[in-house]
Amino acid sequence: MNNTLKGKYLEPSEHDSLWGLETTCIGTQQIGIQAAYPPRFHPSEYHLDSENGRVLDEYQLVYLVSGNGMFESRHCPLRKIQSGDVFMLFPGEWHSYKPLSDTGWEEYWVGFRGKEMDNKVANGFFNVHSPVFRIGLSVELVNLYSNILDISQKQPPGCQAYISGMVSHMLGLIYSQSMQVKDNTPQVEEMVKLAKIYISANLQCPLYSTQVAQHLKVNHLYFCRRFKQYTGFSPSRYIREMRIQRSKQLLCTTSLNSQQIAYDCGFESSGYFCMAFRKSVGMTPLEYRRLVCSNDAPRT
Repeated sequence: MNNTLKGKYLEPSEHDSLWGLETTCIGTQQIGIQAAYPPRFHPSEYHLDSENGRVLDEYQLVYLVSGNGMFESRHCPLRKIQSGDVFMLFPGEWHSYKPLSDTGWEEYWVGFRGKEMDNKVANGFFNVHSPVFRIGLSVELVNLYSNILDISQKQPPGCQAYISGMVSHMLGLIYSQSMQVKDNTPQVEEMVKLAKIYISANLQCPLYSTQVAQHLKVNHLYFCRRFKQYTGFSPSRYIREMRIQRSKQLLCTTSLNSQQIAYDCGFESSGYFCMAFRKSVGMTPLEYRRLVCSNDAPRT
């Protein structure tokens, strides 16, 4: 699979800095299995050598929506990061990160700086010793990243104030959701873990949240509420997203047609599969295979 990337680097003015928060960059990229990281798109001052790391003069929020990887910084020992994690980069703080070669990942990032953020750090809301936040998969957070990217590309008057307001929204959302996840007990974590295993093993079959709750022997409403709190997705949405992720793998690693992939991933029909895929990914399955999957990927 090839890398796909969309991004925008901004040049805030001195006047923009008076707002208290200024946005410097925004983007999203999907890193394929065994693909080089990072892509060469980024300006030299943002270049990341995963072996030697780097130091930035700004904050960044990097959000993983699929895949797994590794992260470390001067104050955070090497640790695994996964889909649903946000990690924060701090100005002047050495750091390094990269996706695992056997999973790749899809990430969103936004860079920013200003007194507003400095005050949040000074008051203990964010700190260099705890830069990774487990918030789960959040549609609201993805939409904020996407909206900032869209507005940054158009750059209407007052753009910096507008998008920096959305960055503040993101910071509040991440802080709030990370606090909610901390409130989950080990029993809830185990329930969600077992639910994910059951869902993964039964994606090819008709699958509903009631079945999962019944399998786990827990109340259906309790299960749905806790699952969404922990992952950011309702069980039904999570099932659909996992089917989409599996279909992406099959498109890139097999020669199966859309009908066969729809059946293998548990979609009701090839028509529904194509509609759901396009809604989630922004292109049809065939377009995804042609544009994202490399021609030399092994097909069976």
